[in-house]
Amino acid sequence: MERIYFDNAATTALDPEVLNAMMPFLTEKFGNPSSIYSYGREVRMAIEQARKSVARILQVNPAEIFFTSGGTESTNTAIAAAVYDLECRHIITSPIEHHATLHTVEYYRERGDATVHYLKLLPDGHIDLEDLDRLLSGMQSKCLVSLMHANNEIGNLLDLDAAGKICKKYGAVFHSDTVQTVGHYSFNLRDMDLHFIAGAAHKFHGPKGVGILYVNESVKVHPYMHGGSQERNMRAGTENVYGIVGLAKALELANARLETEMKSIGKLKEYMASQLKSAIPETRFNGDAFGNCLYTVLSTSFPKSEKSEMLLFNLDINQICASGGSACTSGAEQGSHVIRALYPETDRVTVRFSFNRHNTNREVDQVVGKLKELI
Repeated sequence: MERIYFDNAATTALDPEVLNAMMPFLTEKFGNPSSIYSYGREVRMAIEQARKSVARILQVNPAEIFFTSGGTESTNTAIAAAVYDLECRHIITSPIEHHATLHTVEYYRERGDATVHYLKLLPDGHIDLEDLDRLLSGMQSKCLVSLMHANNEIGNLLDLDAAGKICKKYGAVFHSDTVQTVGHYSFNLRDMDLHFIAGAAHKFHGPKGVGILYVNESVKVHPYMHGGSQERNMRAGTENVYGIVGLAKALELANARLETEMKSIGKLKEYMASQLKSAIPETRFNGDAFGNCLYTVLSTSFPKSEKSEMLLFNLDINQICASGGSACTSGAEQGSHVIRALYPETDRVTVRFSFNRHNTNREVDQVVGKLKELI
C-alpha cells in the first residue's frame, strides 16, 4: 500500500513550481542581499519583489509585511510588541489557541508584564464573542486580543470581522494567528480591524522555516531581533532568501487556485465524513465540522477501546499519516488541550485528517476501510 498523507494541517509537500523558483537562489544567485555590488542587489530585488507579491495578495502596503522564520516567531513578535511597545497590560485569548500563543502569553503573565484572561467557548467550540465584548468593556487599561482565525486541531473558523469590530470599539490591539488560513482563504487586510497576523509558508505548499508577520502601519513597534538593519531594521540577520522567494511563489499559486481547491477539497472532506459514518456509525466529528470550519480539516473521534487506543500507531504501520491533534505535540503523552477544553469528560480517541488538492476519493476509501478493520 502506498503512503497516504492526510496530515496537511501539520505541513504540506513542497510544490515543484515553488522549488523551481527557489533553485536559482540556492545555486548561482548566492549574493548577500545587504551587499552593494550586483550579486547582492539582484538578491535584494528578489526579496522586495516577494514582499510586493505577498502584500498584493493580502491587500496591504508592502511596508506592512515582514519575513520571519514562521508562524511561531511572528506570533511571539506580535505579542511582545503589544506588551512592550503598545503598553498592553491585559491579554485576552482563548484556551484553544496554538501553543505559540498560549505559552507566550503565560510567559508574560508569569513575568508580571500582563494579566491574561481566557474567553468562554460555545458548545460547538467557537469563541464566545459576547464574552469578548463583556471582558473588553471592563478593562481599565490597554488590552491585546489574540485569537486564531482557524483552529489547527478542530478547524473552527473565527469571524475575524466581528471580532475586529469589537476590538476597535474598545481600542484593543488585535492579533490573529492565521497560519491555517493564509493561502487557503482570500484576505483584504486593508478593510479589516487587525493590527497583526502571522503566516507560515509550509502550510500552503511552500518551504519550512519561513513565514510572514503583518504589522498594520498604524502601530509603531521596535525590533524583536537586534544586530542588523535587515527587514527595515525590524529583524536582524541575513534573510532566508530562497525561503522568502519560495513563500511568495507558493502564495501566488495558492491564491490562483483558491476557488477550485475550496470546492474540490471541501467535497473530499464531506465524502470522507459520509463514508466514515456509514462504515463506523459511532464516529463523531469535533467542533463545528460542517458549519463555520476549515474545508481542509476533519477532526473525528471514535469510542475508546483496546484497538482504538493504538489507532494512530496502527495507521502509521499501514502507511497512513494522520494526527491525534496538534502536530506540534504529536508523540507527546499528554492529550490535546483543545479537545480537553471542548470535551473535558470525553474518553474518546481523536484523529485529525487534513487534506490537500492531491488527495483522492480512492485514498479516502482505503483509509476508511483500514479504520473499519482497526476499530
